[in-house]
Amino acid sequence: MNARVIELALRKQRLQIQAEGQRADMLRRLEGFESALDVADGVRENLRWASQHTPALSAGAVLFVLWKPRLVLRLAKRAWLGWMLYRKVGRAAAPALAAAAGLLSRWRAARAG
Repeated sequence: MNARVIELALRKQRLQIQAEGQRADMLRRLEGFESALDVADGVRENLRWASQHTPALSAGAVLFVLWKPRLVLRLAKRAWLGWMLYRKVGRAAAPALAAAAGLLSRWRAARAG
């Protein structure tokens, strides 16, 4: 056999072993995200179901408004108040929240490493 072919075969084997180690490392690091990804998948499936059953959901919403108009009005007022509060306070607090998230991620990285 040609020395070049043997060299390439050995390099290929080393790369395959390295890739397997990287895959194992990645799976170990992503173990904590599995539950969050399951939740995201569930939300996506529920949204898909809701988009396929829009007429039934709309009819249910109309019936609920007709059945409990005061409750719907109260919930709408609270939602509106929450939205206004978010617009005023949430935007002002966004830089502080981003800074806190950055500090938290640095702390976790320092603790892990």
